[in-house]
Amino acid sequence: MSIVRSVIFVVALASLSSATPFISQLTAAQHASHTGSSASVLVDAVREATREFRDARNVPEGYGAALGCVSGPDAGAMGVHFVNAELLMDNELDPKHPEALIYESKNGVARLVGVEFIVFASVWHETHAPNDPPLVEGQLMHFVESPNRFGLPAHYEIHVWAWRDNPNGPFVDWNPRVSCEGQ
Repeated sequence: MSIVRSVIFVVALASLSSATPFISQLTAAQHASHTGSSASVLVDAVREATREFRDARNVPEGYGAALGCVSGPDAGAMGVHFVNAELLMDNELDPKHPEALIYESKNGVARLVGVEFIVFASVWHETHAPNDPPLVEGQLMHFVESPNRFGLPAHYEIHVWAWRDNPNGPFVDWNPRVSCEGQ
């Protein structure tokens, strides 16, 4: 977010002092949506949908490797994303059909560690209001502005670490238990 937009946002929030209890409730509800039962619902749905793809030799048709292994800025990595271009270009988010499958290679064997749901902001907002961000099974997706390190247009994304536990949470981008060392 640009500095000007950040300042405007802070000023707008400050002017809403009478709305502080509502904002606190909204913030708490939004953070609560990233943990608890809805988290296990999405993780379980992803595991069920991707079980047969755990071995990279079983990557389904339509998915192809993109970007190589993605490592984190500080600690951890994401792994190699196998992206389905057809799913990437639609505005549907289906836990059974993630836009990207994420693999980690160790000792010459690539295993599924998680998935990523991605929707371009311009595509999403063709059919949704600007203040209507996407959710997957109750999980709010993260907005990524453009330009970004991947050279993608502005988009929404959320990682689901269904097959490799992430001590920072099942929906955090970088997983310290994933590495690009064996790639």
